[in-house]
Amino acid sequence: MTDLASLVNGKRILITGGLGMIGSTLAQKLVPLGAKVTLVDACIDPYGANLFNIENIRSQLTVNIADIRDKEAMKWLVRGQDIIFNLAGQVSHNDSIENPFLDADINYLGHLNVVENMRKFNPRAVVVFSGSRLQFGRIEYNPVDEKHPLNPRTPYALNKTAAENLYKFYFEMHEIPCVVFRIANPYGPRSQMKHSKYCMINWFLRLAMENKTISIFGDGEQMRDYIYVEDLADALLLAAVTPACHGEIFNVGSGTGARFKEMVEILVDIVGQGKVQSVPWPKDYVNVETGDYITNITKLQKTIDWKPRVDLRTGIQQTFDYYQRHRAQYW
Repeated sequence: MTDLASLVNGKRILITGGLGMIGSTLAQKLVPLGAKVTLVDACIDPYGANLFNIENIRSQLTVNIADIRDKEAMKWLVRGQDIIFNLAGQVSHNDSIENPFLDADINYLGHLNVVENMRKFNPRAVVVFSGSRLQFGRIEYNPVDEKHPLNPRTPYALNKTAAENLYKFYFEMHEIPCVVFRIANPYGPRSQMKHSKYCMINWFLRLAMENKTISIFGDGEQMRDYIYVEDLADALLLAAVTPACHGEIFNVGSGTGARFKEMVEILVDIVGQGKVQSVPWPKDYVNVETGDYITNITKLQKTIDWKPRVDLRTGIQQTFDYYQRHRAQYW
C-alpha cells in the first residue's frame, strides 16, 4: 500500500469546492497526514458547501470563500500549492439544461481560469479534475472503459468534456501535470441533503428517514455504478501523488453494478422505513438517461495501488449512520 503520509506531509494542497462532499472528505484524509490544506468554496446555493463537514478539523486548515471564476482570487490562491484538486462545479445536469450559460461559466470558464493562472504563476503544481460518467452519453457497451466514445447529452456533460480537453491541452502544450477523472455516481457522508438534483442515494436516504415515498422511474432495472465517497477520495489522492497518472484520463467507480430497484431495496431495508413506488420516466430525465452503466476500473487499478473497499450495502449503512448522528446539520 502506498505510504500517503510520506508523500503529502508538509505539502500545500488546495481544494476547490472544498466544503462539499468530495472536497471535505479529501480534507478529512489529508489533515491527519500533515498536509497544509486550503479549502476554496464559493458557497453558492443550492450546492453542497457546509462548514460542518470540516468542523472537527477547522482549526487545522484554511478556508477561503472565493469563486473559481474570480481571476484575481485564483491568481493568488494557486501560488505555492503543490497539488490542486479542482472540484468546484455546477453539479445538476437538469439545471444545466435550464441555464446552460451558468453551467458553461462555472464548469468550463471557471476551470480555464484556474489552469491559466497555474500556467502563469504555478505551472509545476499537480491538478486533478473531476469529470463525470455522463460525458459518455448513450452507453454502447459495459463495463465502460476510457476508450468508450464521448457523446454528451446535456450542457453539464458537454462542459465537463470541454474542460477535460482543456486539461489535456494544458498538459500537452504547457506541461502542467493534470489528472482527469470521469466519476460514476458518488454518495456518502457530508453530501447536501436538501434536494434531489444530485447524489441520488443521499436524497433517497432522506426520504426513507422521513418515511416518505421513493419513486423509481420505469421498471427499476437500469444498472448503475455507485462509488462510496471514501473510496473515491482515496483514488483522487493516490492519483495526484503518482507521476504515472499525470496526463492520463481515468474512469472511476466501484467497478460493479446494481439495479436501481436493488439499491432502493437495500436502502429501505437499512433505514427500516420508507415507501417505494414505480412511476413513468419524466420528460426531463429521458433526455439524460444513458442506459446501463458499469465502470471499467482496470486502467486505474493498474496505475495506482487502489481498489474500492466499501460495498453498496456497507456504504449505505455508514451513510445512514452519519446522518442519524448529524441530521440537524444537513436538513
